[in-house]
Amino acid sequence: MTLQLVQVNFKAGDESALGRFWAEALGWGLSSEGPGVINLEPVGFDWPDPSAVCVDLVRVPDPETVRCRVHIELATTSDAHQAKLVARLKELGATPVDAGQGDVPGTVLADPEGNVFSVLEPRELYRDTGPVAAVVVGCADPRALVRFWGEAIDWTVHELTDDRALLRSVKGVGPYLEFRRTPDDRAVRSRVHLDVMPDPVEDQAKEVARLEGLGAARADVGQGDVPWVVLADPNTLDYQF
Repeated sequence: MTLQLVQVNFKAGDESALGRFWAEALGWGLSSEGPGVINLEPVGFDWPDPSAVCVDLVRVPDPETVRCRVHIELATTSDAHQAKLVARLKELGATPVDAGQGDVPGTVLADPEGNVFSVLEPRELYRDTGPVAAVVVGCADPRALVRFWGEAIDWTVHELTDDRALLRSVKGVGPYLEFRRTPDDRAVRSRVHLDVMPDPVEDQAKEVARLEGLGAARADVGQGDVPWVVLADPNTLDYQF
């Protein structure tokens, strides 16, 4: 397989301000590839590399607020680290949010534009992921989604149950991709999607055909005439490359 998961893409009303928040939150560098786009990645990062899934913020005229089916979870190394990170994120503009999480040890916050994310309590599983522990996708059937994504990208399945599936790069580095069963999995357009990239990049058409054979479908999200292809997986999650 030749596809890599390279970044999480957020739609933003003010990409510069949101970029500053996430650069501070993650301790990453901030750059721009053009007007309306902010790129976040670890300082000195040689992109693309599975040791990190980067973040792109793209300005759109009206970044509609909808229930987020994709969110990121941040790793911590101790209870003190978790408390300190939560306090710092609130100072940067994050706010506590009730996403129906109930009584859990992690802290659920929303960034300044309302994107929900979690700051996890220290877990051994995430001790070497970097600041992003996992990219989490809500879905109706984790087993079905892992069948698709397990073929789509070159990642290994680490856990698989009816309620949760975990994948990670075959190199054993970087964050996990988690598919988590959610009780209300309606097909809605999300402000967040995944970006994947073929290696070599010239294999784009070949990889599009392969993904369509696995069950992906072309998607029109208003992208217009662009060099990338937007697809939806069997869970109707938008992603592009």
